[in-house]
Amino acid sequence: MEQQKDAAQAVRVQIVVDVICAHSYIGFTRLGRAAARLREEGVEVRVEVLPFELAPGAPTTGQPLLDVLRHVFGERAVTDALALAERASADGLHFDYERAVASGTFEAHRLILVAGRQGLAERVTERLFRAHFTEGLHIGDPDVLAALAAEAGVRTEEEAARDSAGELKERLDRVRGQGVTGVPVVVVDGVPPMTGAQPEETLYRALRAGVRAA
Repeated sequence: MEQQKDAAQAVRVQIVVDVICAHSYIGFTRLGRAAARLREEGVEVRVEVLPFELAPGAPTTGQPLLDVLRHVFGERAVTDALALAERASADGLHFDYERAVASGTFEAHRLILVAGRQGLAERVTERLFRAHFTEGLHIGDPDVLAALAAEAGVRTEEEAARDSAGELKERLDRVRGQGVTGVPVVVVDGVPPMTGAQPEETLYRALRAGVRAA
C-alpha cells in the first residue's frame, strides 16, 4: 500500500496597500520575497490584497507628483520622498519621482479587485507599483490601466468587471471601519497585525508561524 503523503501546508495573508504609497511598495516587495521563500519550501501562500486610498476622491488629472507634494505638504515632503527613494534602492527598487504622476487610485484598486478574482492580484499590484514609481505612468488613466491589464492577462470586460465598483467601495469602507489609518498593514492568520514596511525576515517568520495543514 502506498504511503500516505504529508498534508499540504498553507498560510493565508492579507496586505492592505495603496499603489501610490512608497512604504506600501517596499512592504509589498518584502512580503513577496518572504512568500517566495515559503513557496520554494512547498507551502501554499495565499495573498489577498486589500485596498486603501491615501487621498479618497483625489483627481485623476495627472499632475507631476513632486509638484503636488510641494503644494500640499511643503518642501519637506519632497525632501522626505527623495530620501525614501534612495533607501528603497536597498530593496532593489527604483523610484523615479521626477517622472511620477499624482493620481487618485480608485480605478487602480478596481483593477486589482478584478485581477484577484482571476488569481492575478499579486502580479497586477506589483505592476501598478512599478508603473507609478519607476516608469512614470499615470495609473489613473483608463487607457494606461487597460494596457496594464492586458499585459498581465486580466480580463476586464463583461462578467470579469461586474459590480466591481460597488464591491470595491464596500472593501474600502470595511478596511477603514477596522481602524486602518495608514499602510501597509499585513495580517497573517494567527499572528498580530503588522503595520509599516516590515523587514523580510520578520514577514517570513510571521508567515511561517501562520502555516497550517490545508
